[in-house]
Amino acid sequence: MDSFNPFDLDYAEPECADVADYTPAPTPSPTVKKGTGPKIHTNLEQGTPEWLQARCGLLTASEMKLVLTEKTLKLCANDKIKAHIYELAAQRITKFVEPMFQSFDMIRGQADEVEARALYSERFAPVREVGFITNDKWGLTLGYSPDGLVAHDGGIECKSRKQKYQVQTVVEHLLTGGIPGEFVMQHQTGMMVAELEWLDFCSYSEKLPMSVIRVHPDDKIQAAIIEAAQATEDKIAAVIKTFKEATQ
Repeated sequence: MDSFNPFDLDYAEPECADVADYTPAPTPSPTVKKGTGPKIHTNLEQGTPEWLQARCGLLTASEMKLVLTEKTLKLCANDKIKAHIYELAAQRITKFVEPMFQSFDMIRGQADEVEARALYSERFAPVREVGFITNDKWGLTLGYSPDGLVAHDGGIECKSRKQKYQVQTVVEHLLTGGIPGEFVMQHQTGMMVAELEWLDFCSYSEKLPMSVIRVHPDDKIQAAIIEAAQATEDKIAAVIKTFKEATQ
């Protein structure tokens, strides 16, 4: 079964999303509605039951790749997004997140994240760890669990890579300034939720040099994310409504 965890060394991007380099394309910013803006949950530790509960029923940056294709910026229409909609609907109904299975590769990925964050702090800038960030400025709430915040306007995303993918990243992306397409949605959603000016993509493989590529907001992609998130919220609400009507 394909992994949905980007730290899993066997992670595979959903078929609906074409993989391509991310190239910024400025367009008008997404419409901002009433909301309180970003809220940083500093008291949460990622991976704990409390952190899972904070994410309960929310669309998050790490899962936006299930919602929107990276190359065409169209809504995904496959079994994976359908399953995700039912999962979020069930979480909102029960207010409960079922435990996730931790594979060896997932555990290895978590360890690599720690190493990559320490290496970044040593070579570039101090990193501040936070558990979870939410933002409801668009009339819906999106979540983001950064691997770290840097200064007042940046952050990092650390990816544990098999060595063949690390070599590929260096050859195909490092010199051009792009990042692998499967990570674009997470980075763009994360910057949007946390209202950051940049994210450093840290590609880490134990026996190879770490690659760091800076990513900036792309208004076109972020506008598409908001539109897709709103459409997905409508689908989740429809599932909940139908379920409640059927079980009354």
